[in-house]
Amino acid sequence: MLSTIKEEIDVVFERDPAARSVLETIFTCPGFQAIVFHRFNHWLWNKKLYFIARLMAHIARFMTGIEIHPGAQIGRRFFIDHGMGIVIGETSEVGDDVSIYHGVTLGGTTWNKGKRHPTLENNVVIGAGAKILGPITLGTGTRVGCNAVVVKDTPPGSTVVGVPGHIVVKRKEEDKDAQREAMAKKIGFTAYAESKDMPDPVQNGLESVLDHLHKLEKELEELKKNKSE
Repeated sequence: MLSTIKEEIDVVFERDPAARSVLETIFTCPGFQAIVFHRFNHWLWNKKLYFIARLMAHIARFMTGIEIHPGAQIGRRFFIDHGMGIVIGETSEVGDDVSIYHGVTLGGTTWNKGKRHPTLENNVVIGAGAKILGPITLGTGTRVGCNAVVVKDTPPGSTVVGVPGHIVVKRKEEDKDAQREAMAKKIGFTAYAESKDMPDPVQNGLESVLDHLHKLEKELEELKKNKSE
């Protein structure tokens, strides 16, 4: 348990440039506090001490503003930045080296029992305010932009934005391994899963139309020129 706590502290220093000291992280970082609470609560849940686990999760939510159901399965080096308003449902599964920002929901879309919450594979980054809904899977290295609503599976290495979420970047198969490794190293500095050079699908569409019009205009000019000759 102590080694796990140390690893979680190291993650804060790796992915949060505002972190200054271990003492500050332990006492003032709600994301760190929430995940430490959850590690213990999940252990209680697995021991079938459901009431105590839920009670402790309720206390953790009161203290941190982060609600993680004790039944959720969360991998190593899980990083929560800011954290207020995060909700992670009971059947959520989170891989290693995942980063989540404030206001994120890993929620369900049904009242039925069983698997009803998302699965996040390794190295996923979820931007502030995003909602990941239903028993879907976000592939390794997926980035979800701020306030996106994702209700469908995403392939590894994709970037998803919008409502409903749509893929604007899908990395080539041969580039995946190198890109995943790079993501793991700089994951904390891809703030909110957005970047200034992220492609705009509307802009891309307009550029395609303009290119096509330019091509038609050139062909029309050539036809006029041939006819006049």
